[in-house]
Amino acid sequence: MTTLLLVAAGYLLGSMPWGYWLPWLVEHDDIRRHGSGNIGGTNVWRVYGWRLGLPVVLLDTLKGFAPALVATLTVSHLAGVLAGAAAMLGHWRPLFLRWQRGGKVVATCGGAFLGVAPVVGGIGAGVWIVVFLVFRYASLASIVGALSLPVAAVLLGEPWPVLAFAAGAAAAVLVLHRANIARLRAGTENRFRFRRPASV
Repeated sequence: MTTLLLVAAGYLLGSMPWGYWLPWLVEHDDIRRHGSGNIGGTNVWRVYGWRLGLPVVLLDTLKGFAPALVATLTVSHLAGVLAGAAAMLGHWRPLFLRWQRGGKVVATCGGAFLGVAPVVGGIGAGVWIVVFLVFRYASLASIVGALSLPVAAVLLGEPWPVLAFAAGAAAAVLVLHRANIARLRAGTENRFRFRRPASV
């Protein structure tokens, strides 16, 4: 029963669409009408700059971290994995947006791993940062960072729930970034710019 409650809480936390809510509250605008149409932190940052993009990234990370950490500490690694996966599911198909398309789960996935397997999550975050700074493609950084998770989990001898979660999360990120992969292969993917555009 405790595990089920934690999984439900994970989904509810993951369903909080901060990438939609913050621009709506501050700019009175629907982020889905701009950029990629995604409610993730990358699109919010591209459209509105770091003052909204950074809080969205942090909140999206936190909503994966909190349920995964609490479930891991109070029940088990398996419970932590389930709660973290539920948060990712909520981010992808948020209850509070009537299950319409959400984000691509990268920040929430990173938060979940920091909660359930901090070293694995830290390695994934480090890989993301390095790839992003070198190439300035958020999608490429997300893909490579996600692929590093199962490798790190195996090398560190993590328990089987973490191994399974790492493999599943990497697969999910790849599937959700399939359009980005096609653009990367075609050379049409947009590089990330840190400065906010002159107009929205």
